[in-house]
Formats: sequence, structure tokens, C-alpha cells
Amino acid sequence: MDLIADLKARNLLQDITPGTQEQLNKEMTAGYVGFDPTADSLHVGSMMPIVMLMRLQRAGHKPYALVGGATGMVGDPSGKSAERNLLDKETLERNCEGIRKQLEKFLDFDESKPNAAVMVNNYDWFKEFSFLDFIRDVGKHITVNYMMAKDSVKKRLETGISFTEFSYQLIQGYDFYHMHKNMDVKLQCGGADQWGNIVTGTELIRRMGGGDAFAFTGPLITKSDGSKFGKSEGGNVWLDPEKTSPYQFYQFWMKLADEEAEKLSYVFSFKPVEEIQQLIEQHREAPHQRQLQKALAEEMTILVHSEEDLAFAQKASDILFSKGNEAVEVLRSFNEKQLLEVMDGVPQAEANKSELEGEGLELLTFLADNGVFPSKGEARKMVQQGGLSINKEKVTDIAFKLTPEYLLNDKYMLIQKGKSNYTLAIFN
Repeated sequence: MDLIADLKARNLLQDITPGTQEQLNKEMTAGYVGFDPTADSLHVGSMMPIVMLMRLQRAGHKPYALVGGATGMVGDPSGKSAERNLLDKETLERNCEGIRKQLEKFLDFDESKPNAAVMVNNYDWFKEFSFLDFIRDVGKHITVNYMMAKDSVKKRLETGISFTEFSYQLIQGYDFYHMHKNMDVKLQCGGADQWGNIVTGTELIRRMGGGDAFAFTGPLITKSDGSKFGKSEGGNVWLDPEKTSPYQFYQFWMKLADEEAEKLSYVFSFKPVEEIQQLIEQHREAPHQRQLQKALAEEMTILVHSEEDLAFAQKASDILFSKGNEAVEVLRSFNEKQLLEVMDGVPQAEANKSELEGEGLELLTFLADNGVFPSKGEARKMVQQGGLSINKEKVTDIAFKLTPEYLLNDKYMLIQKGKSNYTLAIFN
């Protein structure tokens, strides 16, 4: 498989050093991508470098995932407008361990295979490297003029850049040199914003001993409005199911605009390019069916979570946009954790469970008192028009009363007005 040709077909190649394609086609090549340990979980924005390593390994090459335990203490100025808060050693170690576990899900680390993935932490070779040794053995090879010419530095000169962040490219460059010398790593890849740091590495290798060194970057992934990819209304979309549930993760892909879904299918899907093109054509003929979003959401949810999580996410999605006895039964089958996953971000109304005892709590009063409707009159009108449901069962009686038998998991009721306007009632 010609990896570079495939990346070009997917519009995933931004910059590339001469000879890279020839090297990858000639022999199994060890290449690496660095991961910044600013949190204990990677997020959807991290999927681009993850997928790069996966494509590298599937093309028969040997992927190295470098977790920046040392560079995380410094901070990369690329794409930043201000100095980043530095993390303490304990936090970095915890973050590195979290990232390490997640990467094991995407790459094959079976040591019996010649192209088994390897994980390294640059703290291991920097912890004993003194400052004096570093500026003597490494710093003398790269001029200040060379470093200041980098865009990541230029953009920060007006607002100010500390020596700490200024030195980042030299430290990352040394990573490449160290791995080239000790692990025979000949390739580094990453996002387009890393090009300056990456070529500092190739230059350092050339000046500190020579040898072949190659690099390529992929374009930065942005949304159709130009904003950073990987965030939702609630912030980052994490790969950790405790931070972003599989249901929310699935919904993130389902909510993509058509233009984004087309672009990101080439980026993240492992389907052949021809198959993606066919899928795009089918989608354009019937965009309301959201075939493209569904296909990508399914593939990514299985990749990051599991087929079981996908099945739940699909079932949960069907619940919110369907009705009838089946919807009622599925809703009642959810345990508390699943129910809260699906209802994350849905407005809530709270009441005392004791109010449900005896004759029950008058529905219209509850809806008006808790702000679900501005008044009892508005609530009455919605019921009379057949637009209100409790736990997916339509309510048509304006005298309807809420009783304990309607509680889900002995605590919740799902109130729906119209097609998709929900409120989760919580009875404590």
C-alpha cells in the first residue's frame, strides 16, 4: 500500500520532505507522532494523529507513539496566543498513563510482529540531561536566527514569548534525533502546526551526525465555520467514556453538517476512498437520511468504544426520535446511568417524591410550577393538541396526575413536548 498516495487521495497531506514517499515504499520504516499530555484523556481533536499512526501501521510500517512527559513541562507555543500553564510532575505522570492506556486500543503492540507499535516517554531521556549538557551538545547546532524564523515563534513575538516556550522546538527536535539514533526512527509526522518543530528535528539530525530523516504533516482539521474541530457545546469531546459517554460521542458525529461529514469521512474512515465517494454520492441524493453521518458515527464509535456501545447509542437515539410501545419499553429498560447519559444536557425539573403519593401530583400544575411551560394554560393547550408525552406515552387528559408508577428507576420521568423538546423530571 502506498501510504502517501492514499493520504493525498484523502486530502490529508499538507507538507512533506523530499524522498519521504520513496522511503516508505522502499522498506518498513519506523515513524512517530507526539502526544501532548495536558489531560489524562485524549479527545476527538487527537484522533488525527492517532489515525496517522494507525494508517502507518496498516501500511506495514512501525509506529512509535511519543508521550511528552518532558515537553509537557515546557509547553508548545504552536497555535497558542499566550503562555500555557505548566503542569507538575505528578499530574503529567497521571496524564501520560491515561494516554498510554487509550493508545493501546488503536495500535497493535504485539511484540512478536516486526511492525509492533511502541510507546515511549521523552522524560526517560531528558530526566538525566542537565541544562549545561543540553546547551553544549545540542543548542550549539541550531542558531537563534533559525529558531526565530519559525511561524510559531514569529506569531508570539508581539505578545511576548518566554525562553521556556522558545526552547520547545529545540527539545522536540532533540526527541527526533534521540529516537533516530537509538531506535532507528526515520520519520516524524503530525499536524500542520507542527511543521516548524518537525523540520528542526530533521535539521538537528543532519547537523549532529547525519542519516536519513523524513517528515510529513496533515492539514489542521477545522469545522465549516473555521472553529477548532473536536469541541461541542459542552467543550472537548473526550475519548474517555467517563468524560464523554459513548452516546454523546455518537451524537457528536451524527450532528455534523453535511460539508463536515464529507471532509471528515476521508480523514477518519478506513473505508477505501472509492467507497467513501460512493457513500457521498448516495448521501447527496437523499441528505435527509444522513447516511454519511450514520456511517461515520458507527465506524468511529466502534473504533473508540465498542459495538455494544454503538448498539446502545443507536437504541438511545431511536428513543428520542420515535414513539409507540417499543420506545416505551426500551426507555424503561435503561438503568440509571444509561438514562442520565442519554439525558445529559436536557433541562431538569425537580420535585419531592412524596407529592406523588395519595391521589398524585396534578400534571398541569407541575409543568407550570417547574417552568416546563410558562403557564397552566399553555400546558393545557399542548395536552389538548396531543403534543405532550410522559415516558414516551402520549397524555391526552388535562386532569392527568403523576403517580409513583410512572417513575423510571424509582426517580425519573421523561416529559416530552412536541417532537424533540425534553425535560427530565427528578423526584427525590
